[in-house]
Amino acid sequence: MKISIDHKSDSLTLDEEDRYKRHLTLNEIGLKGQLKLKRSSVVCIGAGGLGSSVLIYLAAAGIGTIGIVDNDQVEKSNLQRQIIHETNTVGDLKIDSAQERIRRLNPNIEVITFAERINSNNILDIINQFDIVCDCSDNFGTRYLINDACLILDKPLVFGSVQGFEGQISVFNLKKNSPNLRDLLPESPLKNNIPSCEEFGVIGVSTGLIGVLQANEAIKIILKKGQILDGKILIFNLLNMNIKTLTLKADKFTNTINDLSEFEDFYKDIECQDNIKINKIDSTTFETLYRSNYNNLLIIDVREKEEFNKYSIKGAISIPLNNLDQKPHLEFIKQESLDKEVFTLCQAGKRSEKASKILMKFKISSKSIEGGIANIKQLIFH
Repeated sequence: MKISIDHKSDSLTLDEEDRYKRHLTLNEIGLKGQLKLKRSSVVCIGAGGLGSSVLIYLAAAGIGTIGIVDNDQVEKSNLQRQIIHETNTVGDLKIDSAQERIRRLNPNIEVITFAERINSNNILDIINQFDIVCDCSDNFGTRYLINDACLILDKPLVFGSVQGFEGQISVFNLKKNSPNLRDLLPESPLKNNIPSCEEFGVIGVSTGLIGVLQANEAIKIILKKGQILDGKILIFNLLNMNIKTLTLKADKFTNTINDLSEFEDFYKDIECQDNIKINKIDSTTFETLYRSNYNNLLIIDVREKEEFNKYSIKGAISIPLNNLDQKPHLEFIKQESLDKEVFTLCQAGKRSEKASKILMKFKISSKSIEGGIANIKQLIFH
């Protein structure tokens, strides 16, 4: 979808005047600045922990057009930090949940959603439509991809990263000679064994804080006010309340990327479990499963209980993903799998892949059902 922004708008509506009163009285913003915000566009790649705060505060600030790129569904475990989503949106696409929340918060905002995983084939077309890019992804492969696409298109990138109680934020590619992610991490995370997976854990307020700071940097870039984190990395540790600002210098050789195909190895996802790379899991289609003997199958539905109770495959066993590694469940699966083939199932196939990786860690073989229930046409409901 192509966005349309009224760059010639020279006024605020009565609703906007009332809504942004506290901005209009600020010398750094005022009417002129608020109109800049209204005419601007920001795309947020990822609608998770970081993206939640970024999206909420950009929408509240009056950014005219906001893009959201994410193909994941809301899970109950997300709600601890992904505050743009709610309990009643568990199972929904994150882009839909986030879009509805933004509309309730500020109906003046145009929201453009992309229900797809960002990759080297679609990223240039997507981010080229927006003024600023906010990296709210959760793995280093995607971060490199976003960084390199911004270099090619000359887009400012607001970078955020969180692990545990610590978070980092910086602004890349703001000017011609500004540093970028490759100046910070020249080598592939795969080579450096840098943890980047959600299994390492995070406290919710860390993502909230870094996300708010990302939104603040985007607003400063639009307004051209304040000291932007260009060439600087701000590091927060919320456990001991240490705050550090480091200087980052650009290397001219990291600013010469012209083709995303040159660096495909940097963009590959890194799957982690206890710092061990797990081999690719097996998968199957529902058509293949349907032709099998159900008496020899163990189908584990890893969606939340609320989703399972709405509809499910006859004979499937409900074990939510977050509970899958609990000892009683693992012992049950090991016992049942002695004479049965194990399959994992979710709404669209992503959570079932995670489930099969968890089972693999405990030496339980399984296959993820591709596309999940959303892709199944011949279900037997109960």
